[in-house]
Amino acid sequence: MNTLVETMLNQHLKARGIQDPFVLDAMAKVPREQFIPPELRQFAYDDRPLPIGHNQTISQPYIVAAMIQLANITPESEVLDIGTGCGYMAAVIATIARHVCTLECVPELAELAAVNFAALGINNIDARVSDGSLGWPEDRQFDAILVSCAPEEAPQPLLNQLKANGKMIIPIGRSGMHQMLTSYHKTIEGKIEVNEHIPVRFVPMV
Repeated sequence: MNTLVETMLNQHLKARGIQDPFVLDAMAKVPREQFIPPELRQFAYDDRPLPIGHNQTISQPYIVAAMIQLANITPESEVLDIGTGCGYMAAVIATIARHVCTLECVPELAELAAVNFAALGINNIDARVSDGSLGWPEDRQFDAILVSCAPEEAPQPLLNQLKANGKMIIPIGRSGMHQMLTSYHKTIEGKIEVNEHIPVRFVPMV
């Protein structure tokens, strides 16, 4: 493990409460530089978002780790990732979970993500171009749903695709204004429990 990765794990993740061993192992294994434009790769392990084109960004490592930890993803999980972008979040999730479905509305970014997945030999991701607010096109349910773009309220189609005891982690709030990383837990009885966690800033859901 190189020094930059160790610094990310110790200073940006563990020191800020990331303790899930699945998350830490996946963050150590997935090379973040693979998902970043060549001219920015020197900043790959800085704890900040970076531009990836098309007015989109790759989220900072801490936010990626925090979202996955909040979702309680395990090796048995089936996960839906909304807002594929360059594919980094999906790749980290896929290192833990059994299978990942991911949706991106910008075709060029979906193509970039597919190239990145192939370069790393990741074969447990099903990626499509689609409106993420509508959920996965087929009638399917997931143990966890992670959303990397901010709507003003949780889309009902996504809540419908949560399994019982599943969790959705999503930033809620208006673009450019106060957003909160929020978890929606569907109980065994089908009720939705909502908890707010940390202030964040994501691109708007479109």
